[in-house]
Amino acid sequence: MEWKIFATVFVSVFVAEMADKTQLVTLLFASNKDVSKWTVFYGSASALILTSAIGVMVGALLAQTISVKFMSLIAGTGFILIGVWTLYHGFSQVQ
Repeated sequence: MEWKIFATVFVSVFVAEMADKTQLVTLLFASNKDVSKWTVFYGSASALILTSAIGVMVGALLAQTISVKFMSLIAGTGFILIGVWTLYHGFSQVQ
């Protein structure tokens, strides 16, 4: 196993998932005292594993036709656009 890649992916995904909608939804389900915490854990962990598997498969397929550099540019541009859109709507609500 390539431990450096593993650690980079782990930290990146861990930071990206902290306090996002997925974690907040999981927190909401777990806060219900009538719901098994293990069921919530297994359900949310299974969903993250499945979405990660889909991401790996789609990434591998795209890499066959599109360069990794171009995919990085598309992803970076997408994150910037989402950030600009979020800032715009945040500032427009302040006024």
